[in-house]
Amino acid sequence: MLLKYFYDKTLAHASYLVGCQRAKVAIVVDPGRDVQQYIETAKKEGLEITAVTETHIHADYVSGARELAERVGAKLYLSDEGPAEWKYEYAASYDHQLLHNGDHFLIGNIRFDVMHTPGHTPESISLLLTDQGGGANRPMGIFTGDFVFVNAVGRPDLLEKAAGLAETAKAGAADLFASLESFKQLPDYLQVWPAHGAGSACGKGLGAIPSSTVGYEKLFNPGLQFNDESSFVDYVLADQPEVPPYFKEMKRVNKEGPRVLEGVEPLDTLPATYLSAALEQGTLLDLSASAAFGEAHVPGSTNIPLKMLGAWGGWLVDYSGPVYLIGTPDEVDQANKLLLQIGVEDIRGYFQREDLSTAMTEAYQTVDAAKLSQLLSEEAVELIDVRSVEEWNAGHIAAASHHFLGRLPETTASINSDRPVVVNCRSGARSAIAVSVLQAAGIKNAINLEGGILAWNGAKFPTVTADAVSSN
Repeated sequence: MLLKYFYDKTLAHASYLVGCQRAKVAIVVDPGRDVQQYIETAKKEGLEITAVTETHIHADYVSGARELAERVGAKLYLSDEGPAEWKYEYAASYDHQLLHNGDHFLIGNIRFDVMHTPGHTPESISLLLTDQGGGANRPMGIFTGDFVFVNAVGRPDLLEKAAGLAETAKAGAADLFASLESFKQLPDYLQVWPAHGAGSACGKGLGAIPSSTVGYEKLFNPGLQFNDESSFVDYVLADQPEVPPYFKEMKRVNKEGPRVLEGVEPLDTLPATYLSAALEQGTLLDLSASAAFGEAHVPGSTNIPLKMLGAWGGWLVDYSGPVYLIGTPDEVDQANKLLLQIGVEDIRGYFQREDLSTAMTEAYQTVDAAKLSQLLSEEAVELIDVRSVEEWNAGHIAAASHHFLGRLPETTASINSDRPVVVNCRSGARSAIAVSVLQAAGIKNAINLEGGILAWNGAKFPTVTADAVSSN
């Protein structure tokens, strides 16, 4: 048996290729949209991808399952558990098998046994893997999807918060508790292969280690330490990360079936004369480093540096209109692939930064902690904090109001811009993005706090906890 691990750092997404070397066939588990990586690896290993499976309908990236079915004729193995509204609508167009609790299927000599593990989503399944070709008659590991992670468990509130299904979070939490009780009955030696790692919004406190064991998680995973359902429900629903708005779109796309790409087409370079039209039609996204953007940029553009696009693109890009990019050919190529991974389909082209020098008429200022302290004492500025609720609760500057970066386009109108608006985050990186959002929305006097609250704390200026100032 061959097991290959793939990890997309920008999306904190793990996927797997499992091959039977005797039969020279392979299956991909929870594939991302960039399926070429699986095809090339299988070819290198002398295997043919004949199947693809998913643990559930994913919400944080576009699935590659349909792409593999189309590109290489892979048979789909998909969950048929859960209510009618969470069935795969595109499966009937391809060779497929719908899976239920207790089912099994073979890929060569490798056996997959299906466990229905609802909670994160109603249709969620986990897959026990047994390498029968090695003479084993017991499973060696389990693909848990977003059910059990390293050091965490799946969140049950996504259907309510992302898909808008009212009053499903508590019911999902109760289902998750029951599923975890079944997980606890599995042998301690089983390896655990989850679909996400640290940084994913599909749970809280995910570990950065790629895999674990059932026994280790039973001992140390916080979500597996409860014997009382009510206490577990309270725990698992508290302090979950904010839900990116694109999660709802991804659920729909992956249920109905994503557009088949058959490769990623390079974007066209656009002339500077098209800039006004791009600004009128949709989102103009500048991929430059924050420092370069701060020195000069196109008015109306939004700055998300390439290295931060995976974390914030799904929050700040408007899915309802076209997207235009500003960057180097290499930056644009990477951004195009990443945006397609999160379902941004209408990317019209890009401008090279050097071609827009005469149009870059806007800049923004920065202040250090000492200057901000002085300005606050003089009541000369507004201060907003764009960190997460958890960071805000742990300690913030007393004069600040809370406007989480991901929701900033929705809350900008409530910000008093009669005087300069200073923005802070932890280090100055997220606040730099926020300044660009504010300027694009018409708040031209936005200023970034250099070094963020880390610099403020380093200068020994005071902070307060959440009780001192109400959060927007």
